[in-house]
Amino acid sequence: MAEAERRFCVGYALAPKKRRSFIRDSLVMLAESRGIDLVRIDTDRPLVDQGAFDCVIHKLYGADWRRQLENFRVVNPSAVILDSPDAILRLHNRISMLQVVSELKVENHEESFGIPKQIVIYDKETLSDPQAWEALKFPVIAKPLVADGSAKSHKMALVFNHDGLNMLKPPIVLQEFVNHGGVIFKVYVAGEHVKCVKRKSLPDVSEEKLESVEGLQSFSQVSNLTNHERVDEKYYQMMQLDDTEMPPLSFVTDIARGLRHAMKLNLFNFDMIRDSINGNRYLIVDINYFPGFAKMPGYEKILTDFLSDVMWRKDREVVKAWFEHDGSGPTAFDKRQVHTCENDSRKVVMLTCISNGDGGG
Repeated sequence: MAEAERRFCVGYALAPKKRRSFIRDSLVMLAESRGIDLVRIDTDRPLVDQGAFDCVIHKLYGADWRRQLENFRVVNPSAVILDSPDAILRLHNRISMLQVVSELKVENHEESFGIPKQIVIYDKETLSDPQAWEALKFPVIAKPLVADGSAKSHKMALVFNHDGLNMLKPPIVLQEFVNHGGVIFKVYVAGEHVKCVKRKSLPDVSEEKLESVEGLQSFSQVSNLTNHERVDEKYYQMMQLDDTEMPPLSFVTDIARGLRHAMKLNLFNFDMIRDSINGNRYLIVDINYFPGFAKMPGYEKILTDFLSDVMWRKDREVVKAWFEHDGSGPTAFDKRQVHTCENDSRKVVMLTCISNGDGGG
């Protein structure tokens, strides 16, 4: 008689709005068909009392939630937690968020990448001191220093001159605006799975326009401008997004891989623009943890493939540990069938590798 298929239990702890957008029936059903059961974590009860999840995915913050994750890890040492609260915290500061980009080395590409010039202003006195921001050239984008996913953290402004600076409330980050053809590339990362999409962004600002406008223009997310936030409506009506060339996938994937390893994060996206003056130069302007994956076409398959990868790796490491520590080998293995990610042939390959004493990479 054939053994029952190995199933995995993935608990998710998300705020209500995030849960409604991400946990769709289409995702739940596809995951179930691949042996993965998505189970809601009740945030009103201790995590350790809700079962031995194989994996926990989360986007909750605070000292209490951190303690709950730590307690859960003690009781369930083999469980996978996506991602580490310490690693996520780095993305809550818009300065430390982008510092990691300068540490990356991506070679063998014609394209180059970096970040825009930026400074942080902590008080009004510094904001009124021209020497503090003399290295920046107008226009600049003013962003809150804290980037914790709240509505307040998305409130930004395109500042055209000194008068506009006086309307800002520190602490803020001033980031030099780079003309980029009104297009932003959003790169979604789920482990080794990478997908790049293009969205309309702020229009280019000419020297003539810079001299004729005053103050600042407020907006929220750059790639999701509402009609009343549009700086130049005629620009958007004329613009054809389909005509925009995508950056090379290998280039984007190499950056994503470098960021994933440097930040020790699995679920994130980064926003990237192409310099209008130098078409081979790209600038990363923002990084977000656990973004709106559901806005990405086909997100269900990408996230399910990612979770399958994680669970496959988890079981493989558990099986390898049994062989190395208790020598029980086949006996221990027979008690627990490894989940088949794609087909039975992959399972056979894994069994053969382990039997030969090879961890399978």
